[in-house]
Amino acid sequence: MGDNTGSTPSWEDLARDKRERLAAKIPTEWRLKELPTTDSVIDFPRASGLLSATEIGITETSASSLVADLAAGRLKSVNVVLAFCKRAAIAQQLTNCMLEFDTEMALARAKVLDEYHAQHGKPVGPLHGLPVSLKDQLHVKGLETSMGYIAWLGKPATKESVLTTLLRQAGAVFYTKTSVPQTLMVGETFNNIVGLTTNPRNKNWSPGGSSGGEGALLALRGSCLGVGTDIGGSIRIPAAFNSLYGIRPCHGRLPYAGMANSMAGQETIPSVVGPLGHSAADLRLFMKAVLAQKPWLYDSKTVPLPWRQEIEDETLVKIKTKTLNIGFYETDGMALPHPPILRAIKEAVEKLKQAGHNVVPWTPYKHDVPYYLLKELDKADAGADLHRDISASGEPAIDLIKNYVYRHTKQLGNNEVWDLQTQKWRYQTEYLDQWREFEATTLGPGAELDAIIAPVAPTAAVRHGKYRYYGYTGVLNMLDFTSVVVPVGFADKDRDVPNTGYVPVSELDSDVQAEYDPEAYHGAPTAVQVIGRRLSEEKTLAIAEELGRLLHSQKTGPSVRAL
Repeated sequence: MGDNTGSTPSWEDLARDKRERLAAKIPTEWRLKELPTTDSVIDFPRASGLLSATEIGITETSASSLVADLAAGRLKSVNVVLAFCKRAAIAQQLTNCMLEFDTEMALARAKVLDEYHAQHGKPVGPLHGLPVSLKDQLHVKGLETSMGYIAWLGKPATKESVLTTLLRQAGAVFYTKTSVPQTLMVGETFNNIVGLTTNPRNKNWSPGGSSGGEGALLALRGSCLGVGTDIGGSIRIPAAFNSLYGIRPCHGRLPYAGMANSMAGQETIPSVVGPLGHSAADLRLFMKAVLAQKPWLYDSKTVPLPWRQEIEDETLVKIKTKTLNIGFYETDGMALPHPPILRAIKEAVEKLKQAGHNVVPWTPYKHDVPYYLLKELDKADAGADLHRDISASGEPAIDLIKNYVYRHTKQLGNNEVWDLQTQKWRYQTEYLDQWREFEATTLGPGAELDAIIAPVAPTAAVRHGKYRYYGYTGVLNMLDFTSVVVPVGFADKDRDVPNTGYVPVSELDSDVQAEYDPEAYHGAPTAVQVIGRRLSEEKTLAIAEELGRLLHSQKTGPSVRAL
């Protein structure tokens, strides 16, 4: 490891060693002879010559279809896992999206599952034989969890996260852990270990963060179903920037126990775990597979709440009878979204209206309050936790962390933190008051607001280092509302012209507006989020699925799933 034989290796040596070990995990026959010179590599895996037609077909099939074929014995897990390992290896070389990769481990597990099916004639569980990618926070026995910290390298896990165990029991196969930013705390994916992760649609754009490695891998079909986490938008931003579906479940709906994290013990705004995928149906598959195993028996903070099919069915009836009440807003009053995002909101609203549903404007309630609270809570320990794990190896903090946390020098006292928690609770209660008042006055007696359509971010897939405002996602972490990202389309330089008459409301808003360049953002993915009340995953996911069908009906089939 470097030239420091007999001495403590430098952080550069440790990072180089990790990169070399990761590269060695890719078999020689899967390595690209040369990298493409184009900005976009989204179509490159199909044209690479490394994948057979069968492997292309497997990797471009939905997770829901794959588990059905695996359960019926029409596909072997070894073949499915091999196909995704090969495509993931291509994705890694194109976008730098992984921190761990172990084909040998994955194929050994797939072989065991195939043998079980051959012997018993049935699957081991609802995810039998399905390769599932994991954000690096999840511990897998034998694999490292660095989470972007060089000091954490070289320490393979001896115990697995609860969610890892439950996914394994459901039949999932693990083959990769995806890259994250140093500390997790920013919406970009860069660390000093493996460097920058890029967006497959344009290397000049970010795949988002902190689950950006998942976003890039899924976009290139190196995964069909992935796991991310979200404390301020870290599932939803990568989903939006990579034209994927993603769900932020509410705190306690899925198990978080045993996962690595920065600022462990900070629970004023808890991080949550959830899936990213290519369809709402695949997100539902994940949720139901985990909840079927009663995760509350393994994680004391998980709510004992199984998947409530009756709530999903009630929502499907509303969809079928065209009786949904949907609110929407284009801006939160803090930072006006760019023209492509405003158009995405308009398209979503128009599709719902054309389908016969009642869609009415919603006025965001004091979104400056959660923005302030989030900033205050982020600096509660003045970056002490992050600084400890960064400085342990001598590595430098990445610029985004310096700018985001390290500028704070004064830690908050207990009473100051308690006051912020009290303010958060007050805001949550006031938001529920607004929701009920809206139902009573705008919708009428007995009516229910089923969901709200809103931006995920003020930008389409943003240029590297240019993400400025997390408020559209962060407010929902503050409220602990369910949110599902639905892809809409792509920025168009001819349709999404700048609004030259707009006067920014703040310096923040001015910075956001200054970033918009129609040429630079041409083709960048756009998305919206469907917001529901707390613990409304069944309902909100059903509405998101219907919105996706309305937006992309030529791709997603029939109107409403059979009740």
